[in-house]
Amino acid sequence: MKILIIEDSERLRRSLSDGLKKLNYCVDLAADGEQGLQMAKLGDYQTIILDLMLPKLDGLSVLRKLRQSGSEANILILSARDLLNDRVKGLELGADDYLVKPFAFEELCARITAISRRHFNLKDPVIRIDNIEIDTSRKQVFCAGVEIHLTASEYGVLECLVFQRGRTLSKDQLLNWLYDMNTSVTSNVIEVLLSSMRRKLRAAGAVDIIQTRRGFGYTIL
Repeated sequence: MKILIIEDSERLRRSLSDGLKKLNYCVDLAADGEQGLQMAKLGDYQTIILDLMLPKLDGLSVLRKLRQSGSEANILILSARDLLNDRVKGLELGADDYLVKPFAFEELCARITAISRRHFNLKDPVIRIDNIEIDTSRKQVFCAGVEIHLTASEYGVLECLVFQRGRTLSKDQLLNWLYDMNTSVTSNVIEVLLSSMRRKLRAAGAVDIIQTRRGFGYTIL
């Protein structure tokens, strides 16, 4: 999942980035509201972690402008402002969740996973397709109860297709899901990841659930 953190505290930005990257999230950073708004509009982010007290443009204004522009990204407000009115205002303007500082990193991760499932109308963290189980909380894949060991990037491609089941996703869309702005890769990376993942699925006796649509991309029906 691709995440944008808009936070003026460099220490917190780096701490969150380091923690989320260890969990195999793809993370970009913005230090003020104007930069964050521009990056949010240009990048294909699934989740935006947004502080409210930002220089240049405050967080609520960023939130309002994003929703007015049609952004459907999950937006999680992370703020020291804990008054009821602040929380209500943020949710009314279109935030998906509101977490008050100080917070536990584990809770932040749980909320990111929860709002992602809601976004894609997934109630159960374990998704079952044919004889495959994808545990989106633990980032693990099983066939007949036996784990299939995928790399973080292989799992990321699978999760992206599973979350958007029924849609055909191009190589560029999959690349945007997996890599941040500072990573330079070519589109054949997706082909390599899919080939390796399919080989592991077949070896485990799992059904090949990924369909290739020549000239368009990949899908899971």
